[in-house]
Amino acid sequence: MNYAAEDTYFHVNHSLCCRGRLLQLSTPKIMGVLNLTPDSFHDGGRYLTEKEYVSRVGQMLEDGADIVDIGGQSTRPGAGFVDSEAEWKRIDPAITRILGAFPDAILSVDTFHSEVAERAVENGVAIVNDISGGNMDEKMLSVIGRKKIPYILMHMKGSPQNMQSNPEYSNVVTEVFDYFTEKIAQLKSFGIHDIILDPGFGFGKTVEHNYVLLANLSVFRMIGYPLLAGISRKSMITKVLDIRNNDALNGTTVLNTLALLQGVDLLRVHDVKEAVETRTLLNQYLRVQKS
Repeated sequence: MNYAAEDTYFHVNHSLCCRGRLLQLSTPKIMGVLNLTPDSFHDGGRYLTEKEYVSRVGQMLEDGADIVDIGGQSTRPGAGFVDSEAEWKRIDPAITRILGAFPDAILSVDTFHSEVAERAVENGVAIVNDISGGNMDEKMLSVIGRKKIPYILMHMKGSPQNMQSNPEYSNVVTEVFDYFTEKIAQLKSFGIHDIILDPGFGFGKTVEHNYVLLANLSVFRMIGYPLLAGISRKSMITKVLDIRNNDALNGTTVLNTLALLQGVDLLRVHDVKEAVETRTLLNQYLRVQKS
């Protein structure tokens, strides 16, 4: 994989236009997770006050986060939905306070509500991260196309309420690949061209499905768009190791390393410092290996 522009591993030198600034992906980027929810699977309830979330973002940026992904709704398996207004009330003050404290920060918003996405972009958010690929709000893609911002297109089978109820695939890699190619054509028809692909680890997949996807991540690079992996502290780690998500940092680091070796451009993580260290060490290894 390429961390230096002159290298050629699996990496392609993509860039994202984030509110007039180009974010170059010649080096894989780290996206830190900020959940402003009471019920997210790992850190729900930890960052509900201004002091808590501003401090958390400051620490992530200091640790090397390139993007901070803000979510106001839990999408863990079985999570109940909140409507767009309730979700917006959770994240609106945080966007304002965070950009006030860190005006150069690149923020993304994790939402499937078009109204939340539009308001967030109007208030300074640079990227929309939609678990549903526009399938849960028919207005989402028109909003993204009109705002001309990068869009993270994730694959999910079903919805968070039912996605882990015996998901089945004839071939998970082929089906996710076909989903991406079909969806990209739809996105382009809305004028969306800055697209990041996320295979959706844990979203309508068994542990086996997740590892098959991980082993074949480089296949999705053939589509020609940046690739994101969100593996951090998920059940594909905890179920295999029989541990709690609070104890899954080491497993996360192992799987993030494998994802980077498959050519991933972005890692979405709860633990920024460790992900940055993983990227740095792998970079050093690959430079020596090539020399």
